[in-house]
Amino acid sequence: MIRSNHTQDRSAYPYSQAIVRPMTGADLDKVMHIEHSSFTTPWSQQAFVAELRDNEYARYFCLELEGRIIGYMGLWIILDEGHITNVAIEPQYRSQGWGKHLMRSVIRNVLAEGVERMTLEVRVSNLEARRLYELLGFKEAGVRKGYYSDTREDALIMWLELS
Repeated sequence: MIRSNHTQDRSAYPYSQAIVRPMTGADLDKVMHIEHSSFTTPWSQQAFVAELRDNEYARYFCLELEGRIIGYMGLWIILDEGHITNVAIEPQYRSQGWGKHLMRSVIRNVLAEGVERMTLEVRVSNLEARRLYELLGFKEAGVRKGYYSDTREDALIMWLELS
């Protein structure tokens, strides 16, 4: 379990009340609700089960506030790199800093596992997510043409150097 470091700073409320913890199979019903409300081509529940059960490289986390899951993030750790697979926040909690809080918490966690850099793909049209990633220090590094199967939209590749 990861607790916020901001307990001394009252301006950090309500973030100081949040917990970032490893995802379990028991979380999947709520995760699937968030997944379906966040993506046009959501992952299946079986995909999450396989990630949690069978993928030794996978790390998945839930953002919990007052006992309720309001977001999640997944990544694969391969050698010293973290590849972010998905990040989603419950719609009513978006644009309030929860995505940034979740990602910063997970980044602090994976630093302890020796991760030195992180990467992700994001839809070129997803300006809100791109702004968040840039705020966290991610830099544009390239484009994957036609990456998204639903629309053939390009994906922007972004990297964050942690060292």
